[in-house]
Parts: sequence; structure tokens; C-alpha cells
Amino acid sequence: MRGQPITSVGALIVVSLGCVAVFGPILTPYDPAAQNLAKRLQPPSLVHPLGTDQFGRDILTRLVYGARISLGIAVTVTAVRVLIGTAVGLVAGYADGWVDEFLMRLVDLQLAFPGLVLALVVAGILGPSLGNVMVALAAVGWGTYARVVRGSVLSVKQRRYVDAARLAGAPRRRIVRRHLLPAVVSPVVVIATLNLGTVVVATAGLSFIGLGAQPPTAEWGTMLESGREHLRQAWWVVNAPGGAIAVTVLGFNLLGDGLRDRLDPRQETRIEEV
Repeated sequence: MRGQPITSVGALIVVSLGCVAVFGPILTPYDPAAQNLAKRLQPPSLVHPLGTDQFGRDILTRLVYGARISLGIAVTVTAVRVLIGTAVGLVAGYADGWVDEFLMRLVDLQLAFPGLVLALVVAGILGPSLGNVMVALAAVGWGTYARVVRGSVLSVKQRRYVDAARLAGAPRRRIVRRHLLPAVVSPVVVIATLNLGTVVVATAGLSFIGLGAQPPTAEWGTMLESGREHLRQAWWVVNAPGGAIAVTVLGFNLLGDGLRDRLDPRQETRIEEV
């Protein structure tokens, strides 16, 4: 990331959030669910750096535990989307014919509906829980990966070295593994990095309207929903989880933009020409 300060900032934010999610619960002395009504709605102080909520719970502690949930869901959902979308795109791009046509019509059907609206429908049918939110979000976001992977495969499989491998009798599995998969890694990595931020926002949004995490779970969307009634008298109750969501999305977006510039083959060509 030398010469890319914005990308470095994004990477620093993402790495810091990851460290907080992994090691934060070990360092915090408070229980995220323990209530202490005698300390309710206390402003930020040395004892409680981000204040307490309406039940006297330490907000910083709940943010730390919420990072585990939000980042864990984001990584899991994005990984499932990548696996499904990459598999569909590889098969469609390499097979051609009716297989390609059938799979792409499925992708078109999935992309025809707004992702968040479709996730709302799926989560509403399955019921409110974090597991159902993960299923709902994973079911609606794989189409973009399939489109991008298919396009990359269609471009690469026409090259001479792929034709040479095919004429030499190389099995399809070997061609896909050695020639096609490496070509789709860069765009998939960029899309996945940018997708992580959107999944964090979608998870918080579904929890905010009651379809995701349920109280007293320390999740950023649930914290926003429970604190909105105290916005005027205790601004820190809402601003803390809102700020955490904003910083997380900013970090993934900066990192994704930097990776896109770094992994863009046209960028490499321009550098070589210079």
C-alpha cells in the first residue's frame, strides 16, 4: 500500500476493528448484558468512556461485543455470496449453451428485486433472529458475483493458452483451477471488500426494525433502536453505535477502492507504459 494513504487508512480501520472484535471482550471489565439502573444514562466519563445506556450498561463494552456480531455476520454472509456466485459464474461462463442461459436467467431473477427489500421478505418469513438474517442476506447478494465471474471467464477462455490446454487434453477441472479461477480472483476480492460494509449496514437495519438481533443482544442496530427514545437527553446512546457503523463502512469502502485501483489490470498496463 505504499503511495496509497487512503487505502492505508482503510486497512488500518479494518484491522483495528478486527482486533477489537477478537481481543476486546478480553480487555473490557463489564458484562454487556448486566444492568445497573443506578448508573443509567450516565454521560461519557473515565469509568465509562462512552457513557451508559438506559439500563446502566456500559456502551463501549456493548460496542465491542457488537463488533464481533456485525463483523462475523458480514464475513460469513460475504463468504457464502462469493462461493455461490463464483460457482454459478464459472459454470455458466465455461459451459455455454442452455446451462449458461438457465443460470443467467436465475441471476436476472435475483437481481430484478432490490436486495434489501428481498432480504426483508425472507427475514420476515423466517422470523426474527440473527441466523435468519444471515440466510436472508446471503440469499440475495450472490448475483453480482455470478455476473462478474461469468464475464471474466468468457474473456479468459478465448485466450490461446486455454485453447492449448484444452487441445492437450487437460480435464475441465484442471483448466478451471489453473486458468479460470486466477482470472476472477481480483474482481471478486474487490467486490467482496466493498460488500462487507453494505452487509454491516443491512444487518444493523434489519435489527433496527426488529427482524435481526433481539434484546439484550449487544448488536449495533439493536443499540440504535433501543436508544432512539433517549436521543435528546442522552445523545451518546445513539451516536456511539451510529458512529461505529459509519467508521466500519468507511474503512471497508476505502480499502475496497484502494484494492480496485491496485488490482485493476488496466492500471498495471498504464504503469508499465509509463
